[in-house]
Amino acid sequence: MKFMLLINQGTTPLPGTPEWDALSEDEQKQVYADYQAVNQTPGVTPADGRMASPEEATTVRVEKGKTLKTDGPFTESKEALGGYLFYEADSLEDAVELASKIPAARLGGAIEIRPLV
Repeated sequence: MKFMLLINQGTTPLPGTPEWDALSEDEQKQVYADYQAVNQTPGVTPADGRMASPEEATTVRVEKGKTLKTDGPFTESKEALGGYLFYEADSLEDAVELASKIPAARLGGAIEIRPLV
C-alpha cells in the first residue's frame, strides 16, 4: 500500500526560531539525524524541500465562478501542514511505526497518515 504522511507542525520547534535555539545542540543534531533516517527508509519518497510557513501561503477558492485569493490558510497554527512524504509499505502498522519516528510527532506536532487510492 502507498501512504501519504502529512506532518502537522503543532508547536514543533523550527530552525531559526527561539524555540529551536532553546534546544541543546545535541537535541538539534538528533532531530536532523532522525529526519535523515526517515527519509532514507526504504519505501519513503521524501518531499523535495521544506515548506514555507503558513503565513506565506495563499489560499484559492472559486465562488460563483469568481476566483478568490486570500493570504494564508484558514487553519489554527497548531494544525498547519509543515511537510509530507510518501511511503510504500506492507501495512498501516508499518506506516504508523514510521510516523512515530518523525521528530514532529514527539515535539508538539502530529502525523496524519492517509492511504492513497
